[in-house]
Amino acid sequence: MVLGDSRATQPATQHAAPETPTVKLQKALADAGHGSRRELEEWIAAGRVSVNGEPAHVGQRIGPEDKVRVNGKLVQLKFGDSRLPRVLLYHKPEGEIVSRDDPEGRPTVFEKLPRINNGRWIAIGRLDFNSCGLMLFTSSGELANRLMHPRYELEREYAVRVLGEPSVEAVAQLKAGIELEDGLARFNRFVEAGGEGANRWYTVTLSEGRNREVRRMFEAVGLTVSRLMRVRYGPVQLPPGLKRGLWRELDSLEVGVLLKALKPPKKLEKSET
Repeated sequence: MVLGDSRATQPATQHAAPETPTVKLQKALADAGHGSRRELEEWIAAGRVSVNGEPAHVGQRIGPEDKVRVNGKLVQLKFGDSRLPRVLLYHKPEGEIVSRDDPEGRPTVFEKLPRINNGRWIAIGRLDFNSCGLMLFTSSGELANRLMHPRYELEREYAVRVLGEPSVEAVAQLKAGIELEDGLARFNRFVEAGGEGANRWYTVTLSEGRNREVRRMFEAVGLTVSRLMRVRYGPVQLPPGLKRGLWRELDSLEVGVLLKALKPPKKLEKSET
């Protein structure tokens, strides 16, 4: 058979136009640095996001041609952007709040950070007003979501100064697990780190980051934390030379190490695309 001859007697094959790639709305907004996925889902449900002039819904899929507005303002989204997200390391001092808006007018960590185009810095976890140490910020809401999600079990390490000395039984409780109002909490590691007088220092690690969790755990065994400093988040450590109130941006190698530390489950990856 001569292949060329069949074209005269058979109809031409109709090729379907390639489908335009789409992505979930909250993921596209998070990737562009407009907030964490959970926060953006709340915005969508509250009617603060529209697609092509119509109210959006959670889980809606969009493509490059769709016009997305947040609070009425047209936003720029990234589709197929392979660039690494930006990540800042910040040495938070005591006396700053991890929020953009504070009714009491207290200083916020965001006042010290550099400006970012077409997005905003998203805090990866929090430290309370009276705590200090390592904080991470990123331009990617998707990365922030993964770094904070408990299923990835990224370890947080803290230097803790306690008023008084815990008993053997209290230390055993802290290691085995203490039932708090929001669930069981336990230290992966609990190491004595010296101290003088009534104050004792300890190095502790957790694989989650619930609100005031370290303080509440010590309070549950009758001890008061007089100082709390985060010194590590996953593979990222607080540089000894970085003074309080200052920041530096992670380079591409450091961001790559951070991404490798996540090791996302396959099921999660499929559900987020």
